[in-house]
Amino acid sequence: MKNIKHITHPLIEHKLTFLRDVKTDPFQFRMLIDEITYLLIFEACRDLELKDVKVQTPVSTANCKKLKTKVMICPILRAALGMLDAVFKIIPDASVGFLGFQRDEKSLEANFFYAKLPDDYKNRTAIVIDPMFATGGTAIEAVKFLKQKGVKNIKFISIIAAPEGLKKFSEKFPDVNVYVSAIDEGLNEKGYIVPGLGDAGDRVFNTLS
Repeated sequence: MKNIKHITHPLIEHKLTFLRDVKTDPFQFRMLIDEITYLLIFEACRDLELKDVKVQTPVSTANCKKLKTKVMICPILRAALGMLDAVFKIIPDASVGFLGFQRDEKSLEANFFYAKLPDDYKNRTAIVIDPMFATGGTAIEAVKFLKQKGVKNIKFISIIAAPEGLKKFSEKFPDVNVYVSAIDEGLNEKGYIVPGLGDAGDRVFNTLS
């Protein structure tokens, strides 16, 4: 699976330990999601195109680079909203295209319910974000939606993934790179990642009962 990029780093491994811990409170959990996403964005944006510019320094004129690529971040509602601030810290002028999918807990299929894209979405590189990459169903539906809308360049960032979902996605979209910080053992009978970290959305927004 050449399109699957497993990003390993001592700081990511350290933060993942606390992220997984059931004792980690919602505030710290949100901070960890933000920090890991920040580190993953560096790798996902490594090949973005640059353009030459000149700027005036206090001393002289400098030949510099600016991003030529226009970026559209596509958070999958709702858990990915916890990753969004990290993106704005690094690409403050990125546009946002919201994608809404609800997983059917019986069939484990992703049902589309909402999308709001910027007007110039076809001219942007889409970076889809979702903290959990489990069965791959939501990721596949999200990328399929964007491709059908005419988006040419798509990347996907997730924090924890299951090998089953990555394999399924890679077979469907070998041209879309997926950046993940952990590939876990697999899925349980409910389609949850094991060992995983539980429901990322509930932990981000403190809606656990």
